[in-house]
Amino acid sequence: MSKRENKKERIAVYIDGNNFYGYLKDEKIGFPKGTKFRFNDFVNFISRGRVVGSKRYYVGVARNIDGSKKSETIVRGQQKFLANLENEGFVIKRGRVMYDGGKIREKGTDVKIAVDLVIGAVDNLYDTAILVSSDTDLIPAVQYLRYKGKRLEYVGFSHAPSFGVQKNADLSMLLTPDDIENFKEKKLF
Repeated sequence: MSKRENKKERIAVYIDGNNFYGYLKDEKIGFPKGTKFRFNDFVNFISRGRVVGSKRYYVGVARNIDGSKKSETIVRGQQKFLANLENEGFVIKRGRVMYDGGKIREKGTDVKIAVDLVIGAVDNLYDTAILVSSDTDLIPAVQYLRYKGKRLEYVGFSHAPSFGVQKNADLSMLLTPDDIENFKEKKLF
């Protein structure tokens, strides 16, 4: 038995929140607005029964820049959502949200994911990183962690996979609408 097979595999999960949410609300997935997603169950699914030592969620933080009720509701909802994830053991990595002429852009989260992937590889914090993002800006970090002898598993969506990330991954899992259906919060009535 090799040294690697003899020890327990250490898993770290990196979820690009904005990227993931964008795919969830795509019409091909059809995840209803306002429906809660069971992230812990999702992490258990993508880790395939392995023990997860770290799970991180990266997101741009909304701000109430115009003082409106709508913005206040969005900010409060996001804060509640992130607090719930923290209570489930997720580390929240916050980026910024830029408001540019009516368009909303997220800033800083991709860099945080890339840095955390590289630091995790250099500091030997994981054996396998599971990346839930189809952002090709992360490919240089992915290539580096593979250079350091770490494994990368890519989780994307079957209707719009990132071939660039897939090409650089050891394993790809492409989610279908049926997979996503399993993580909808069930209403009691």
